[in-house]
Amino acid sequence: MIKPPAVVLLSGGLDSTTVLAIANDLGYMSYALSFRYGQRHHVELDAARRVAGSIGVERHEIVDIDLRTFGGSSLTSDVAVPKHDSADALAQDIPNTYVPARNTIFLSFALAYAEVVGARDIFLGVNALDYSGYPDCRPEYIAAYETMANLATRAGVDGQRLSIHTPLISMTKAEIVRRGTELGVDYSVTSSCYDPDASGSPCGHCDSCLLRLRGFEEAGMNDPLKYQGSLV
Repeated sequence: MIKPPAVVLLSGGLDSTTVLAIANDLGYMSYALSFRYGQRHHVELDAARRVAGSIGVERHEIVDIDLRTFGGSSLTSDVAVPKHDSADALAQDIPNTYVPARNTIFLSFALAYAEVVGARDIFLGVNALDYSGYPDCRPEYIAAYETMANLATRAGVDGQRLSIHTPLISMTKAEIVRRGTELGVDYSVTSSCYDPDASGSPCGHCDSCLLRLRGFEEAGMNDPLKYQGSLV
């Protein structure tokens, strides 16, 4: 039986890694897509390569774009990444780790890649429960983008409807961890931190680290990563 192709956006973090495992489990032939977009560290791309090798993909592409040209985020400029003592202290406002239009840009590349490899399915790991409040992670954004995608591509015009899958969008981090564990994901090869040190060790205090740590705790599991200062 020939597996249908699917493009999977892969950052190397907990969420996108779980989504890749889900896509493979659903029987898709996964074409992983990562970005060197001017982010402040290379650690996540190293993790994306490890994840692609660990879970298995048909092909893994890393695309170069430079969002540091615009800045506007602590991930693409020299602005400090916000740190907190616990997940309960996370700000209610959209944090400065939000990269303007990032998911819109990434999905545009995914559309192009999907047309080239003949995929009618795109997977990404956005989440609207345990997340930092980014506007491009909400269900209404994904629905609107899917509508646009089917108007903007030759495949869509030819009646080959493209679907954007967000299997984690209504899941807590704990549920994501449990689902990935069920699928045999090795979370020790992932990286979620916004501000890791030179060796790649996560800081344990940025939004992403705190949400990840709480997810493992609520799932009743230990995060396999070694945090700075022996936090975990």
